[in-house]
Amino acid sequence: MVKVCCIGAGYVGGPTMAVIALKCPEIEVAVVDISVSRINAWNSDALPIYEPGLDEVVKQCRGKNLFFSTDVEKHVSEADIVFVSVNTPTKTQGLGAGKAADLTYWESAARMIADVSKSDKIVVEKSTVPVKTAEAIEKILTHNSKGINFQILSNPEFLAEGTAIEDLFQPDRVLIGGRETPEGQKAIEALRDVYAHWVPVDRIICTNLWSAELSKLAANAFLAQRISSVNAMSALCEATGADVSQVSHAVGKDTRIGPKFLNASVGFGGSCFQKDILNLVYICECNGLPEVANYWKQVIKVNDYQKTRFVNRIVSSMFNTVSGKKIAILGFAFKKDTGDTRETPAIDVCKGLLGDKARLSIYDPQVNEEQIQRDLSMKKFDWDHPLHLQPMSPSSIKQVSVVWDAYAATKDAHGICILTEWDEFKTLDYQKIYDNMQKPAFVFDGRNIADVAKLREIGFIVYSIGKPLDPWLKDMPAVA
Repeated sequence: MVKVCCIGAGYVGGPTMAVIALKCPEIEVAVVDISVSRINAWNSDALPIYEPGLDEVVKQCRGKNLFFSTDVEKHVSEADIVFVSVNTPTKTQGLGAGKAADLTYWESAARMIADVSKSDKIVVEKSTVPVKTAEAIEKILTHNSKGINFQILSNPEFLAEGTAIEDLFQPDRVLIGGRETPEGQKAIEALRDVYAHWVPVDRIICTNLWSAELSKLAANAFLAQRISSVNAMSALCEATGADVSQVSHAVGKDTRIGPKFLNASVGFGGSCFQKDILNLVYICECNGLPEVANYWKQVIKVNDYQKTRFVNRIVSSMFNTVSGKKIAILGFAFKKDTGDTRETPAIDVCKGLLGDKARLSIYDPQVNEEQIQRDLSMKKFDWDHPLHLQPMSPSSIKQVSVVWDAYAATKDAHGICILTEWDEFKTLDYQKIYDNMQKPAFVFDGRNIADVAKLREIGFIVYSIGKPLDPWLKDMPAVA
């Protein structure tokens, strides 16, 4: 029986291994992590992450050929294939701070693999890592190998949160990069055979190591770039009276461009886009390519500009001050159908409003109070370290209350900010909400999901990103 082990029971490791176990009943899959609470959650009825369809998959396989354990060394030493899916945060200090990936967790995983291995292994990079990480890992393993052969493969994940299970069942492509040696090719084939249980072989792309590593960074950079492109247009639309939805619809009809990822919003979030672009920038700088680095930096700058612009628009609309005013925040996750708040634009928007002394009442159907308080008091990039290494739970922010219902959030509020495109926000009783708010009542739609005409009919002053401005807002220019 082939044994597979995955180090790291997070957003990537958990769902990926659960699907491998489901599709390959003859393979024994173990997911290991040093976090006892996380493994306990994977073994319980309340999984540590929310992802549509994940519950069913885990419950079908758990205890049969899918196991979650804290006995890392035992499962690694028994495995034929070891996936490494640990955090690769952005460095906060030292060489490359603010850009380079911190490979501390990766390196300690590699040393542990070398330490406990008694048989040949295929080691698979699953985390998003900078180009050339495989080479570093290879060196660590070979210098500590005690005569055991290790083959390194890069198998980047291309999951979108909220649709991860669907993406795993029917991937656009599976990418496997390995050494161009007979042993390397054999390792690639072994991993290809696992995926071929359910993925058509023509969708499994085999490349060299560097191409696989760089393809992941490039794919995320291209996606983020599309979002920043349409967000840059949204600012111009507001200035000229154009409607960004009409513009992006017209642009997306061009089959060379296509309609996806052309929705203007308050900005992109998620654990990968910013991190991967910073990584790309650092690699370009290290390889003497400053022009290329500056090109990709601009994608992040526009994203930051969009969040700042949104906050400025809120403050300037409300008589240039939000001090002491209650503002309802609807949605905190970085997108709908996930409880993930990593790099969510809501953090910067909330911090901007708190900086102007607003009182915030926050509601998100999937994010709890502890997470929101932690996100709002944490330093940049701290979120990407394991929980036990994050700063101790800071004192909660007094001007923030977290509620469990949109009507409680909006009661007596001066304004509403829609920051996540949860479907339920489209069907709220906005008349009831309006009646219970301070007047003038504002809606700032950061996701363009509200029915603007209907809201204006009720009496709201509405700001939608990239849409023709409400007469009220025209008199109050957003100072950038």
